[in-house]
Amino acid sequence: MTSSIWRPSQVGTSGGKEISIHNFEELAALHAVAKILAQPGELRDQIEQALREMSDRLGMQRGMISLIDRETGEAWLDVAHSVNIQGLDVSYQPGEGITGKVAQTGRPMACANLGKEVHFLDRTGARRFLNRAELSFLCVPIIYDARVVGVLSADKVARQVENLDRELAMLSSVAELLAKAVHSRAVEEENRRLRHLLGRSRTPSAEIIGHSGVMQNLFGMVTQVADSNTTVLINGETGTGKELVARAIHRNSPRLKGPLVQVNCAAIPDTLIESELFGHERGAFTGAIHQRRGRFEEAHGGTIFLDEVGDLSAAAQAKLLRVLQEKQFQPLGSSRVVRVDVRIIAATNRNLDQDLASGRFRADLFYRLNVFPLYLPPLRERGSDIILLADHFVLKYTREMGKPLKKISPAVSDILLAYHWPGNVRELENCIERAILLAPGETIEPVHLPPSLPLRVKGMERKEQGRLNAVVEAQERELITNALRETRGNQTRAAKLLGTTKRIVQYRIQKMGIDPRPYRTKTADAPRSGVKEE
Repeated sequence: MTSSIWRPSQVGTSGGKEISIHNFEELAALHAVAKILAQPGELRDQIEQALREMSDRLGMQRGMISLIDRETGEAWLDVAHSVNIQGLDVSYQPGEGITGKVAQTGRPMACANLGKEVHFLDRTGARRFLNRAELSFLCVPIIYDARVVGVLSADKVARQVENLDRELAMLSSVAELLAKAVHSRAVEEENRRLRHLLGRSRTPSAEIIGHSGVMQNLFGMVTQVADSNTTVLINGETGTGKELVARAIHRNSPRLKGPLVQVNCAAIPDTLIESELFGHERGAFTGAIHQRRGRFEEAHGGTIFLDEVGDLSAAAQAKLLRVLQEKQFQPLGSSRVVRVDVRIIAATNRNLDQDLASGRFRADLFYRLNVFPLYLPPLRERGSDIILLADHFVLKYTREMGKPLKKISPAVSDILLAYHWPGNVRELENCIERAILLAPGETIEPVHLPPSLPLRVKGMERKEQGRLNAVVEAQERELITNALRETRGNQTRAAKLLGTTKRIVQYRIQKMGIDPRPYRTKTADAPRSGVKEE
């Protein structure tokens, strides 16, 4: 059977002649759709109302919208009018059926006589008992930011179709109005799927949230090292959750029943560091009116977490090194020797490679601590984890404050994904806590965000940028960092792994501000001699 499918070379032309502008009924329909989208409400409800207007005003029946999976290119049916899709899981692979072809090519397609079209699959079964010969089928791509994010299709009674070009031009105009809403709906559904996957995945701690590749790698490393007594050095910017990772390692270790003692090295003056870590006897110094056990002695049988270890002074580093080497110490002002069984987990937000080169940090202490290095990525490298974390904090603070559960508007999601997050997860949490306090209704809007965030909503709309570009950039950053991690920071090998040139990788690394140095000692089997691999 010969296919009756028809692809226009240019929507809006017929026989080389331009089609006249939309008539009054069509303009009224476009105005009604635009009015629906301008009102606040659930995206899915707005899109369904728009499909209803198409049916009532234009005679386009059984309107359906499919969303495109950004990674696989698969189109899956999301919203429909006059078609019952409840309980159905309808999807099309790239190039499969008319919907799959439009999703893959980004070009409109039309069928004047549905009864003669072999490519029409009717997976919903909506036309099972209809005379398909009496129907025409129209299908157009929904394009946002130069990318196909969805597919809009509808039936129309064939005898009412005078010109397929004109019908496709009208449907394309509707698709343009729906583009941003469909894009936001696609990301909304993607996040829902990610949260579902996250709920099924095994993480070392319920406190650590993340589904991005870098976080999954981190979870695997934490699981590997937790069962041992190996010393761990956690590297990461301020606010990335180093304390949570240390707690997860302890809770998944055989020392679970022992204490976890945390020491903030940056907050202890040099004159008190020895007393704080190792304790003192009564009268050891002015003001020592009582004997005091040190933090190492308190952590006996458990774990000690030395946070911000890179801020220790040279004198404090020498004393800490001696304890790590000998596993024993003498409290200040005492002759007794205290032996301890303690696991060491250290953390720093400093670049210890630079501190080693400058002589600020002792090389022998570094190699004692850097047995199993872990790297916590900054929030800007974690892609879709930003929205997952935001949803988590919304749930947390609405419960704590006794407020009704709120949702994040698409505009807020765009801003959260576009922001650089210098304060990382801690800054995001503070931002959401503030928004929960200020939002009077059920939705968090841009006005409820801290003024420090770049609220460039108008500029984002002018440039048609936002969540998609931010997610794509985050995914690109994740690909590069994964390649650097796999090749231990070797940019030549990373370029081969990514199928590009070293020059391009170096350019993207410089543009994105990625520091390749932490990746050179980041794997579990990294050389322990401290010699960097070229």
